[in-house]
Amino acid sequence: MTHPGAAPKKKKVNYTNAWAEARELMWKHRATLSVGLGLMLINRLAGFVLPASSKWLIDKVVGEKRGELLVPIAIGAGLATLVQAASSFGLSQVISVAGQRAITDLRRRVQERVMRLPVSFFDATQSGILISRVMTDAEGVRNLVGTGIIQLVGGVVTAGIALGGLFWLNWRLTTATLCILSLFGGVMAYAFNKLRPIFRERGKISAEISGRLGQALGGARVVKVYTAEKREEIVFTRGAHRLFRNIAGTITGTSAVTAFSTVIIGSVGVLMITIGGRDILAGHMTLGDFVVYVFLVGLVTFPVVQMAAIGTQMSEALAGLDRIREIMTTPTEDADDANLEPLAGADGDIVFDHVWFEYREGLPVLKDVTFVAKEGTTTALVGSSGSGKSTLISLIMAFNRAGKGRILVAGRDLAGVRLRDYRRNLGVVLQDNFLFDGTIADNIAFAKPGATMEDIHAVAVVAHCDEFIDQFPDKFDTIVGERGVKLSGGQRQRIGIARAILADPKILILDEATSSLDSESEQHIRDGLRTLRRGRTTFVIAHRLSTIQSADQIIVLEHGEIVERGTHDELLANDGRYKQLYDKQYQIERDQFINPGEDFTPDPAKGVGGASGGTNAL
Repeated sequence: MTHPGAAPKKKKVNYTNAWAEARELMWKHRATLSVGLGLMLINRLAGFVLPASSKWLIDKVVGEKRGELLVPIAIGAGLATLVQAASSFGLSQVISVAGQRAITDLRRRVQERVMRLPVSFFDATQSGILISRVMTDAEGVRNLVGTGIIQLVGGVVTAGIALGGLFWLNWRLTTATLCILSLFGGVMAYAFNKLRPIFRERGKISAEISGRLGQALGGARVVKVYTAEKREEIVFTRGAHRLFRNIAGTITGTSAVTAFSTVIIGSVGVLMITIGGRDILAGHMTLGDFVVYVFLVGLVTFPVVQMAAIGTQMSEALAGLDRIREIMTTPTEDADDANLEPLAGADGDIVFDHVWFEYREGLPVLKDVTFVAKEGTTTALVGSSGSGKSTLISLIMAFNRAGKGRILVAGRDLAGVRLRDYRRNLGVVLQDNFLFDGTIADNIAFAKPGATMEDIHAVAVVAHCDEFIDQFPDKFDTIVGERGVKLSGGQRQRIGIARAILADPKILILDEATSSLDSESEQHIRDGLRTLRRGRTTFVIAHRLSTIQSADQIIVLEHGEIVERGTHDELLANDGRYKQLYDKQYQIERDQFINPGEDFTPDPAKGVGGASGGTNAL
């Protein structure tokens, strides 16, 4: 895993992709942008009234002693100021709100896309990076649909009009001023060309740090058990310092640009004093012309500086949109659903027909797997670690697709079935059941939105959840904490079972469903699991072989191949791999639970411990 303190290879922004996403956003919000541009033009034009009035005030009112013009000039300047203030307020309301609406809409779209991506994508991508894509990268949209693009266009309009006025007032002084401003523009372009990659890298660094921090907080118990607090502190500190160096670099760069801007403005001032002063003395300019000229130079210089800053912000926005575009163009797992026929139900057999699967090319995990799981029966998967059991289950849940061969559900190829339709028929109880930070009732009802409290209570009784829920002061309204940390493993497992019962699935997946339960708890939910299995096509992964003796068929996998299949009694009689696993497990459990020297004779009919009795939860 890449630590946030390490400096990965930088990736260039694909501006073609970024602009494609930007054009789509701006077109979607074109009405708001048009209103904003109209208000901006009114605002900028009103801003020229005050500089123009200064010429009339100095040359006409003061110079020619025409006092009757004083009130009209003051009224005109006052009205222009009111128009400028009103248009500025309206512009802020329209564009800022539009920017926030665009951010919200983009976040919603990206989150929707992320949740539809294949499981393999989540396996290969840190959650912190995905959160950054949804929350942080979308922030830059305000510079394209919000104030940024309007200020950029407004700056161009203001600078263009002001520049025309400058040439009209004094073309020689304006030409010299433009030479200095051109030098300034060249330096700014060079500076921001250097700063853009640093800005782009900041988002990536921040995402990596957030991702690692999230892992450390989520695995706080593991960190503490292995006294790894210092190690995590070091990893986080490296990442934080890397982010600091990035920010410090941008601060240095922008400070240098700001200092250079000051020099440029001062140079323009020197030009105006020398050239402008001589032209006033020579009669080529009036004092009013010079004052207007000073105003107009400010109206040219400020937008140029502002546009450079906005350019940096828009570069960050485009970098974020490029990363978002990667997400939005990644094929979803249900991309072809619209072209597929709907699935009415999953009643019928599930058939694996010569199925092959590999995560890496040339390294098959499943090899020519063929079997039939009859409707309403239980199929148990047995094998050593890495034999392919979990991979086979992931194919049944359609998290992965078969490389070769077919998986048939109710006579239809799973590859030609709409995922949403198919998964409505699934119910899952995993080895490590995930609970959301909410109430017990919310977590049980997650499988069936809109379920009543009567429904929730009924399935809780079947899963024997009520035995511990009734002991909590808030009963079903008890908050379970993030990932259910406020509950024991067995309690989380029972809630997972209740959730699966409420879903009323046609196909049931039990992946070590009783692994977190002690013998007493397992005995309590045995009837619940049997009720859950009844009438459903069930697949079970269990390491405790005593829990699958009642399965209709047991499939033994080794190195991705089926080496044995049959019922519990048939496989024991075969004296093959299943018998080896069975005997080995009894040996381990005898060493753990039977006193040394006590006679111990495995009896398959009685479960682990012979006459002492075992469990047959399934």
